[in-house]
Amino acid sequence: MTITGNAYVAAGTTLEVQGNLTLAPEACLDAFTLGTVKVNGNIKVGNGAVLGLGCSPGAIGPEPPCGVHTTNDVVNGNIDANQALTMYLTAVSVHGNVTSNGGGPGLTFHPYINFPIKENQINGNLVVQGWQGTWFGALRNTVHGNVVINNDEGVARSEDGLPDSTEIATNTINGNLVCNGNSPAAQLGDSGGKPNVVQGNKVGQCKAV
Repeated sequence: MTITGNAYVAAGTTLEVQGNLTLAPEACLDAFTLGTVKVNGNIKVGNGAVLGLGCSPGAIGPEPPCGVHTTNDVVNGNIDANQALTMYLTAVSVHGNVTSNGGGPGLTFHPYINFPIKENQINGNLVVQGWQGTWFGALRNTVHGNVVINNDEGVARSEDGLPDSTEIATNTINGNLVCNGNSPAAQLGDSGGKPNVVQGNKVGQCKAV
C-alpha cells in the first residue's frame, strides 16, 4: 500500500495493511489518534513525509485527543524513514527496527516541528541520525536492541531559556545507548524523566543520561 497524499485514521476506525506501507515523498499518514493501525510488513517514510502513529496520555505535539486512553498500534516489520519531515511515534509495538536518517524542516521555529518517540516497544534497534528541527526526544521507550542518536539538532528552548531538545530519558535499553554530535547534547532536560536503564554501555554524550 502506498500513500501519495494525506490520509487520516479516525478514532474508532482500523487500518490494517497485509504487506508493506509506503509514504511517498511529502505524503502524510495521520494516525496520531485513537484509531488502530496494524502493518504486517514494513513502513517506509519518504522525503518530506510525515508519519503520525499511536496515541497515549503522555503524547504531545500537536496535542492529541487521547484523554486517558492508549492505542495498540503494531508494526510487524521495520519503520524506515529517509529524509522524513518528522515522525510522531507513541505507544507503538514495532517488531523490527526504527531507523530515521536525515530530514526535518531545518533549524527553525517556523514551522514548529517536533520529532517525539515515546512509550514504544521496539524489538530491534532505534536509530535517529541527522534530523534538524525544533525538538527531538526519545522518552519512556523499551528497546531490546541498541539506541543510536547521532548528529541531531533542535532549536527548542525551555521556559528558563535553556536548550531543550535531544531529551533522552526514562528508556529501558537491552543493548547500548550511543549519542554523538547532537546539538544540544543528549540530556534529561525539563522532561521530568529519569536516567536511562541500559544493559550495555552508555557511549559519548549519553554517558550523562
